Amino acid sequence: MPSMTPQARRRLAFQVLFQIDAQSGGGTPDVHQILAQMELDEGTADRDRAEVAAIAQGAWQARRNADKDTAALAPGWPAHRQAAVDRAILRLAHYLLNTPTAPCAAPAPAVISDAVDLAREFSTEKSPAFVNALLDKVYKATPAGKAAAANPPVANPPSDTPPVAPPPAPEAP
Repeated sequence: MPSMTPQARRRLAFQVLFQIDAQSGGGTPDVHQILAQMELDEGTADRDRAEVAAIAQGAWQARRNADKDTAALAPGWPAHRQAAVDRAILRLAHYLLNTPTAPCAAPAPAVISDAVDLAREFSTEKSPAFVNALLDKVYKATPAGKAAAANPPVANPPSDTPPVAPPPAPEAP
């Protein structure tokens, strides 16, 4: 049975997280029950389901930190003012950007790109730009983002090898 791609797992985790937010009355959600209610391919591996559940559960448990950070970075858009879809996308991506050991973790550009794609598919016309800008700020505030800013890649690193001189021009006859 083929395994889901990491991108497909993140997409499904977003959908579960959205459902948790919609169904949660403040209690602890049953992620496995929500996954069981979703129409998944019969061939979805148990390993994939477990990983999706772990990602969604981790993002849900970290939601207060995500909401606090996004409110600080975009004060006009605290979580309660965000569209539910955007809120789920931002919480998931925040969790993945801040938890490099999370299941399905990926480099920041992949996480942000996936989040923008989800916003493009499931949210409003302006959401992709909002999600991209906010997650860029979230990433830059992470330890990895700070380290990347402190040590930017050099476009053409200096070489220890002296440049090769062109061959001499042939002498005129």
